[in-house]
This record gives sequence, C-alpha cells and structure tokens, in this order.
Amino acid sequence: MSGKADSLKTIFYALGANFAIFLSKAGAAVVTGSGAMTAEAVHSLADCGNQLLLLLGLKQAKAPPSPDYPLGHGKEIYFWSFLVALLLFSVGGAFSIYEGLHKLQAPEPLKWPWLAVGVLLFGIVAESFSMAGCLAEVNKARSARSLWRWFRESRQSELIVIFGEDLAALLGLVVALLAVLLTMLTGNPVFDALGTLAIGALLVVVAVFVAVEVKALLVGQSADAELKAAMLDFLAGRAEVVRVFNLITLQLGSDVMVAIKAEMRHDLSADGLIAAINAVEAAMKQRFPEIRWSFFEPDVAD
Repeated sequence: MSGKADSLKTIFYALGANFAIFLSKAGAAVVTGSGAMTAEAVHSLADCGNQLLLLLGLKQAKAPPSPDYPLGHGKEIYFWSFLVALLLFSVGGAFSIYEGLHKLQAPEPLKWPWLAVGVLLFGIVAESFSMAGCLAEVNKARSARSLWRWFRESRQSELIVIFGEDLAALLGLVVALLAVLLTMLTGNPVFDALGTLAIGALLVVVAVFVAVEVKALLVGQSADAELKAAMLDFLAGRAEVVRVFNLITLQLGSDVMVAIKAEMRHDLSADGLIAAINAVEAAMKQRFPEIRWSFFEPDVAD
C-alpha cells in the first residue's frame, strides 16, 4: 500500500517559501509597476493565507468525537481545503485576470525591470525548494502510481491543495518572468498584461481541478481502492470469516470508518460469535491503524 505523507511538514515548507516570495514580489511590484508582478504578489499572499487555513483545518480535524459529531471532526480538513480552492480561484485567479484586463486597457511602461527579473528568479528558486519538499511527501503517498493518478485517488486533501498551489505558483513565476523579459526586449507593455492574464487563467484552472477533488471527499468518499482491497484480503484470510458480503469504507480526514457484513463460522455459539467478531475487529485495527470506527454485522446472506 501507499505510504502516508507528512502533510504538516509540507504546509510549513510552502508557508515559509511563499511568505519570503510575497515580500520580495510586493516590493518589486511597487517599484516596477508590473501588472504580472502585482498578480504574483497577490497570488503569494493568498497562498500564505491558504496555508494558515490548512493548518487550522488540521488542528480542528483532531477534535474528539462528541454527541453531535459521533464520528469526530475529521472532515474539517475537507471544508478548509475546499475554501482554499475557492480563495485560489477568486483572490488569485480572478484578481489576476482583472489586473491583466486593466493593464491591457491602460498599459504602463515597466520601471526597474531588472529588479522584477531578479525577484522572479529568487521566487523560482524558493518555490522550487517548496515544490521539491512537497513532491518528496507526495512520492511517499503515491508509491508506483503516476502523479495524475495519485492526484485523482488521494484522500489527503491538504496535500492535494499544497501540490496544486506549488505547481500553479512555479508555473506562474515562469510565466511572469517571460512576460517581463518580453516587455523589456520589445518595449511593449502589452506582454506584461498578457502574462498577467495567463497567470490568472492558470490559477483558475488549478483551483477548479483542486475543488473537484476536494468536493468528492467533502461529500463522502470511500477509502482508496488499494486500502479497501487490502482490507478485503485480510478478512478473507481470517479463519473466523466464511465470506464477506459487503465492506463499506468512509474516509474521515486521516481516519477511516468501516462497516462489514460477513458470514461467520457456523459452529460458533452466541458467545463464541461475539468473541470471534471482536477478535477480527481488533486484529483489523492493528493491521490498519487508520481504522478508527468499525461496525460488524454477521449474516448468512447478502
């Protein structure tokens, strides 16, 4: 099975990189008047806020169960991840598109363009370190799966969000650098405006993809197929279980709920049946520590 990535470490990597990049971009945007640089500064500031929201979500997801929330608060992280996707779409993407349209209507020459180039190169280096840290954690989780397959199948919404943000940030920096260089070479500020529009479009596309993936978890998605298959294999190998009729799983943040309907050995007494079920559940939780809740229904037919 795939390993478990350290989402907290990934978030702190991204937060540190984005805050340093934001400070450099904001200063350069004021001095140069570059629309692409302004869009990138707003993007980095939004990313910093997004990472703080993810940290809040991870903390709230650890709250214990209560009478109103008997299965705990694990889905809190999905809500905050979805909110981050919306902010990436609105604050990052929509603002960049607005800024690009404004620059097209009223183009302004760049001031101190080499400063913008230096800041963008610094941003690319810093964001590359953040992306490398993110990919290291993603690789732990995805095992032999492709990045695209991992993105579609992962149940770690916070890692999906950070990966999407880092990818959009790195590509956005490259686009902004090209826009500034073309503006310098041609003397035409339209390239700066077009770069700003391209950054906005990129952020909107990434935000939509992230939102779609997180929405599935927010609605109520099962544990990933690989984990469910391993659970079925485990149950099939237990001497107490004759056959499994149904196995339902539900991903709740880092925890999993399972509901099992199975036929048990027929030679068991009532007390023996209870003891056998308890033994299977205990062994299953030991084998799969992500299982926090299990419900076992013995039956003779589906």
